[in-house]
Amino acid sequence: MKMIRWSYSRRKVVRAYFDKFPGSTFYFRRIRSYFYLYSSDWSKEDPLLEEGDQEEMQLLVNESLGRKEAYRNRKSLKKKTSGH
Repeated sequence: MKMIRWSYSRRKVVRAYFDKFPGSTFYFRRIRSYFYLYSSDWSKEDPLLEEGDQEEMQLLVNESLGRKEAYRNRKSLKKKTSGH
């Protein structure tokens, strides 16, 4: 999957578009020092999200905004990998 483009929507919110979902708009909100997917304007013509799509989109957005390390070091990932 490739991110086509992104732009700031409003304070702490980024709007992004992806080649796999050309008719949909995805909104990412900043929490602490990284962005996560919190909403979308979904197009019925686009395929459904598959397992891992959300994670890939979040990684692409954070990478583009220079927040890749903060995203990789988030608390929810640490909890997931430690088994708690």
